[in-house]
Amino acid sequence: MRILHLSDTHIERTDAPGKSGVNATDSLRLMLAELRHLRDVDAVVVTGDIADDGAVEAYAAVRRLVGEFARPLGAPVFFTTGNHDEREAFGKVLGSGHDRPDTVLQTEASERAAVSTVDGYRFVTLDSLVPGKVYGRISAAQLDWLRGVLSTPAERGTVLAFHHPPLSLGLSVSQPVFGLLNPEELASAIEGSDVRVLLTGHFHCQLFGMLGSVPVWVTPGVVNRIDLTTPYGTERAVRGASASLVELGGPASPMFHTFHARDPRAHETVYQLDEEQTRKVLEKHGPAALG
Repeated sequence: MRILHLSDTHIERTDAPGKSGVNATDSLRLMLAELRHLRDVDAVVVTGDIADDGAVEAYAAVRRLVGEFARPLGAPVFFTTGNHDEREAFGKVLGSGHDRPDTVLQTEASERAAVSTVDGYRFVTLDSLVPGKVYGRISAAQLDWLRGVLSTPAERGTVLAFHHPPLSLGLSVSQPVFGLLNPEELASAIEGSDVRVLLTGHFHCQLFGMLGSVPVWVTPGVVNRIDLTTPYGTERAVRGASASLVELGGPASPMFHTFHARDPRAHETVYQLDEEQTRKVLEKHGPAALG
């Protein structure tokens, strides 16, 4: 099983440069063009922050561009929500995030979670969006539903995908505050199950870790990359679209490879926050329990 993993496309309402000066649609086009020689892709997973401001037009653009890439490969595409996404607009264009799901979660909150099967692998997407917040949480309703899904093993195992990582590298002051706030609850829900890998995004940098015994992969963003070489307490984003290939079932499974688009302006600063600016962002958007 070979999975192309994209995240954080941040497409704008119109095909034009966004607030940061980066044309997010061009970044996605460039990344997909760079991947045009990729073969034997069985599925494409896009883990959230699809639209920068939740516009219906943005979801339609991503569905069209990624669909044009995946269709010749015969690869289904699975989408999840991210903190920039809006559930109603997401649902209007992408439904549950799966074209032909085996099962869809039904909740009063209209959370977008679903299950599909590809070549014996079960793909489960969850919704870690907390409306109006940067951090994420997987609700109790989703965790109960997930336990039920996982109670019957899939033929070749389960791929679990959502936006907010349940881990932190510790080089960024924002990662522990803006990641998944209830990783222990998720770890309990998947303990002893057939989950082979957890795919996430959100941090705009590549990162590997473990949640219990399950490998967790954070793919870097398509729209830009967070540069963690800055002093602790500051943040810098630079140009450069990236994507990942995840391989399951081989002798080295799971195996991860990162692609970087050949952008002539790669590594140019998109934005840079000093300690005071970063502190204000944390105070404004961080969970009250963490100050």
